Amino acid sequence: MGIAVRLPHHELALTPREKIVDYLLSATHSQGRHKAAFFAEFGFSMENWEKLADSLKQHTEDHPVVKVESTNFGTRYVVEGIMETPDGRFPCIRTVWFVAEGEQNPRFVTSYPIRGER
Repeated sequence: MGIAVRLPHHELALTPREKIVDYLLSATHSQGRHKAAFFAEFGFSMENWEKLADSLKQHTEDHPVVKVESTNFGTRYVVEGIMETPDGRFPCIRTVWFVAEGEQNPRFVTSYPIRGER
């Protein structure tokens, strides 16, 4: 059995307010609205967007990277596992992070539920 690999420099992970508020928690964003409904079910909201940002960062500390893809611009990392939520439940989610060429800080790309894939 191999050693679980964590997101490199996960302690430096960036979860910008705009990415959380204007995309992941936005009920009007064309791609984010379904994600917003999912996260709202577990107690996340615009008013406490920092809790979601913190939970996403914690997710990278708690779970291993399951997929790595190199591009001409950097490296994409996929992390899967359960996530702690404000209402005390633990849904299984996938988070995607990107580290640009020449940088160390992983930047949050997206997150969504894993439903019936395991």
